[in-house]
Amino acid sequence: MQKIVFFDTKPYDKIWFDKLNNGKYEFVYLENKLCKETVILAKGAEVICAFVNDVIDKDVINNLYNFGVKVILMRCAGYNNVDFKSAYEKITVLRVPAYSPYAVAEHTFGMLLALNRKLHKAYNRTRDFNFNLNGLTGFDLHNKTIGIMGTGKIGQIVINIAQGFGMNIIAYDAFPNENSDINYVSLDNLFKMSDIISLHCPLNKETKHMINQNSISKMRDGVYIINTSRGALINSNDLLTALQNEKIKGACLDVYEEEAEWFFEDKSEMTSQDETLSLLVNQPNVLLTSHQAFLTNEALKNIAQTTLQNLDDYFENKPLENEVCYRCTENRKTSCPKVNGRCF
Repeated sequence: MQKIVFFDTKPYDKIWFDKLNNGKYEFVYLENKLCKETVILAKGAEVICAFVNDVIDKDVINNLYNFGVKVILMRCAGYNNVDFKSAYEKITVLRVPAYSPYAVAEHTFGMLLALNRKLHKAYNRTRDFNFNLNGLTGFDLHNKTIGIMGTGKIGQIVINIAQGFGMNIIAYDAFPNENSDINYVSLDNLFKMSDIISLHCPLNKETKHMINQNSISKMRDGVYIINTSRGALINSNDLLTALQNEKIKGACLDVYEEEAEWFFEDKSEMTSQDETLSLLVNQPNVLLTSHQAFLTNEALKNIAQTTLQNLDDYFENKPLENEVCYRCTENRKTSCPKVNGRCF
């Protein structure tokens, strides 16, 4: 029986993996994040399963390879934390390209509605029997312009939801969908025209800190920013400055660029904290959640199903539809076509 070592495991991760395994594989669940200090825990396994905040750099890849690990299963869509150059032709990396775009898109609007209509503040007030409405005024989403940055599956569902609210929709994508009726504009025009900007981009060299002091200066005064994608799309210090001077009226953040040290864990007893994160959390015009946009029962089931199918395909020598490799990511391919086991 093949042993699979899971890193950064939470109770909700185990439910569907255990239900769908049917005793085929031996699962070892670890709470530890994968990094150079914990990689030794993978010794004796041919397969490890990792998540978004595990550190899978050159040193970790080389250690895994020396331990005999043949497969890294990413139980997520993002893979910016993997050094694919080091893994290339050493270890096969498989991911879950889509588990529930609806979950992330719905969370996007859930955050926007909560921050705009001050639902989180109203909830706390009424629990104290304070029914005063002062300070709870929001704005209609109807007829507002929302700029969607990234029009993959999640971005397209966000567009569908926005249409239901009667919003004006514009979008930017480095690789626009030419077969759609999406109203694409230049990035500068998106910044200039949008009342609300929602990020749904992958993180790479081109998109890192795409929201920064320069891009913020091009935006409308009082714009709202939503990020349910990757934290490092935004320069956090520039965002904080814009929030403090109200150039940006509000920010909905499900991700943070330095989240690996904080998210998914209870850090409430720690006295030493990330200063920028602390300032963001305490801003009255910020709503921050702990990378939970994906967290629905449907998504967790799909993650487990696809991850286990990836594993079955590998051991049964079937085509690996969800493999990603260094050469393909450098060439911006979304899948890894192979001939005789090698990509081209």
